[in-house]
Amino acid sequence: MKAIRVHAFGGPEVLQLDEIPDPKPAAGQVLVRIRAAGVNPVETYIRAGAYNRLPELPYIPGSDSAGEVVEGAGALRPGDRVYVAGAPAYAEMVAAPLDSVWPIPDRISFEQGAAIGVPYGTAYHAIHLTGQTLPGDWVLVHGASGAVGTAAVQLAAALGARVVGTAGSAAGRQVVLDQGATAVVGHDDMEEAVAATGGHGFDVIVEMLANANLGNDLPALAQGGRVVVVGSRGTVEVNPRDLMNKGGSIRGLIRWNVSPEDGRRLHLALAAGLRNGTLTPVVGRRFPLAEAGAAHVAVMAPGAVGKVVLVAD
Repeated sequence: MKAIRVHAFGGPEVLQLDEIPDPKPAAGQVLVRIRAAGVNPVETYIRAGAYNRLPELPYIPGSDSAGEVVEGAGALRPGDRVYVAGAPAYAEMVAAPLDSVWPIPDRISFEQGAAIGVPYGTAYHAIHLTGQTLPGDWVLVHGASGAVGTAAVQLAAALGARVVGTAGSAAGRQVVLDQGATAVVGHDDMEEAVAATGGHGFDVIVEMLANANLGNDLPALAQGGRVVVVGSRGTVEVNPRDLMNKGGSIRGLIRWNVSPEDGRRLHLALAAGLRNGTLTPVVGRRFPLAEAGAAHVAVMAPGAVGKVVLVAD
């Protein structure tokens, strides 16, 4: 099969298209023919060697994919349409543990299926588990037009929360409104964001770039509000009194701290939303597998809308 492999950490050019043997599933694994693979920002950090957990070289990047079962396990049978969360994705096939492979309904395309694992898993934890969002809460989603952002808006809106998103382009703003947001503002327009709540402030803020925004998030909290830090690319200076005045909290989120049981419940919840139409992944730019390097550039570009995906030839 064809697969993208990294033989040395570095820039996008180290993403190399190789011909390697097809994987052979072990007991308890499912063999999936990949039709689309998701590209996540974290994969660019790993590729560059700038992450605190690095794989052994060479490795196949990615963790989100979707396709058809070739060899099944458990209740999965050949031909079933599935998404895979947590197994190497930039390849034509993957042998994945049974508990990482989940069915997708006919209404969800393979490209949309490749946009589920990391984005919706992260957003679910931010909204439900870490943010503890309740119906009626005001939720601010930074970077709401991106893959995690659109997922967070959909999940919060489905819960009955009132959502304000930030986006940097006219197209991105429309996408955010289409996902169920009450209002959308520019990334730095925090006064306008708070005004959209009628001055209440935010019960939950989903923060994608804490090093740029955290100092401005804290004054925008409602009493007892929570900032959930999903992403950060550096340090930031904050005024602790802003947090004290609101009795607020800052909570960090990283996927490997999730328990297996919470992970199972997460995918069961996502399955319900995918079936009933409250959750519909938004796909942005598409690239062939051989152009994984260009996809890594695109996923880090400002103004990205939806999920960047690699598609089978």
